[in-house]
Amino acid sequence: MEKENKRLRPLLLQDDAYVLNALQGITGYSPINSELSLDNLLALYQAMLNAQKTEVQKEGEMKAARDRAVKNEHDFHNAILGVKDQIRAQFGASSDEYQSIGMKKKTEYKTRKKKAE
Repeated sequence: MEKENKRLRPLLLQDDAYVLNALQGITGYSPINSELSLDNLLALYQAMLNAQKTEVQKEGEMKAARDRAVKNEHDFHNAILGVKDQIRAQFGASSDEYQSIGMKKKTEYKTRKKKAE
């Protein structure tokens, strides 16, 4: 028996559907275990199909929600980059305002010394 927390192979489910279709053509099928009745099997099959349909729909919704979140993240980030440029343009790259948004003042960078040739 398969591990019941893992997905079944599609080929296995296809084979199971084949058996169900064939079973519908067998007259006189009367199992002792009522859980194996044709009506119960058809209900289980329909429940599986409904769950798979819901899964596909929710997966599509999840992907769309992720795409919206990614777009909004990029929109926000690009706006913040614009704010940084605006602060630098308005107050200067060596201003306290520029430093207050987490940037390093231009005057704090070390100047490069020329190498002796």
